[in-house]
Amino acid sequence: MNSADGTPAALLEVRDLTASYGPFKAVFGVSFSVPGGRATALLGPNGAGKTTVARAISGLISPERGHIWFNGTDIAGQRAYRIARLGIAHATEGRSVFASLTVEENLSLAFRRNAKRAALAAKLASAYDLFPRLGERRSQLAGTLSGGEQRMLSLARVLVDPPKLLVVDELSLGLAPVIVSEVYEKLALIKTQGTTLLIIEQYVEQALKIADDAVVMNRGEVVYAGPPTTADELASHFLIGS
Repeated sequence: MNSADGTPAALLEVRDLTASYGPFKAVFGVSFSVPGGRATALLGPNGAGKTTVARAISGLISPERGHIWFNGTDIAGQRAYRIARLGIAHATEGRSVFASLTVEENLSLAFRRNAKRAALAAKLASAYDLFPRLGERRSQLAGTLSGGEQRMLSLARVLVDPPKLLVVDELSLGLAPVIVSEVYEKLALIKTQGTTLLIIEQYVEQALKIADDAVVMNRGEVVYAGPPTTADELASHFLIGS
């Protein structure tokens, strides 16, 4: 759906968001919009506050001040499980798998939360179709997978039932370029199916291949919000205040 001026309507609106870890402020009055059905890249150097914003959106931390409007509802400060039920999934940085369980056990645990037993086989088949490598390793302990395979496993748990909004944090961290490209192809696929994406990434070139919009943060503040440009142009914003 578009707004009155023809621009895509925002599915997510972050307004004047301020958040801290104890006495240390991480973000200061952050505001930006994520239009529905599009991919927004949230970029910036280490320590810029990107992950803090993601955690506030998904309810992993409570902001001190500000609003987070999702589909017309202010979700700021709500519990994570309530936010997830509204249709937000957060693929956190790192691998987030149960190392002592097999690939199939990891997937089954995730799918059983939202599916009847009869649908489990179909969901497992969908996961293996998305990431054939996981199908080849379905009986392997997740802790023995490569870093890229563990990242695929953590993503498969949310991509089989695409949410309204998927927040992906540092997807390329520690992964080989070929794996990064493969996973980004899956993100592009679910975008065509209607999922809105907020992609937090330091690998600027890869993020901009899929992004329709870009937000750049530095030192806890937004320093650019608008159309995606080249990596070199966006990098100039990283230096503001440094």
